Amino acid sequence: MEDKNISVKSPAYSETIKTEVVCPNDTNPMGILLGGRLVQWMDIAAAVCAQTHAESISVTASIDHVRFFHSAKVGDILTIKARITRAFNTSMEIMVEATVRQVGKPEVKPLSLAYFTFVAIDSNAQKRSIS
Repeated sequence: MEDKNISVKSPAYSETIKTEVVCPNDTNPMGILLGGRLVQWMDIAAAVCAQTHAESISVTASIDHVRFFHSAKVGDILTIKARITRAFNTSMEIMVEATVRQVGKPEVKPLSLAYFTFVAIDSNAQKRSIS
């Protein structure tokens, strides 16, 4: 269902929500989610958000201020939300928040927060305007 009140360049239009289940292959020997795997999932959500906003391929330029609040274990469900916070001529800042919950429990805990910068590129891998 399409919301006719959301403009194409609004943060709501490009907001991306990704869901993951923590599997044994995503964890360390204690069954705790690897930080790098979480950042990888966050980067994918941010990429989808950036590419939707820019309407072109966009690449990660930087990841700033990654914070981890809780751990996640095998079987936990993660929700990763990516949203444009600022857009410039060729780049975008995207805030990515991850939360965690255990199956069968309603409590949602903050898992991680980071800011990603993406740059829109053309078919020659050169910066392009996102206007």
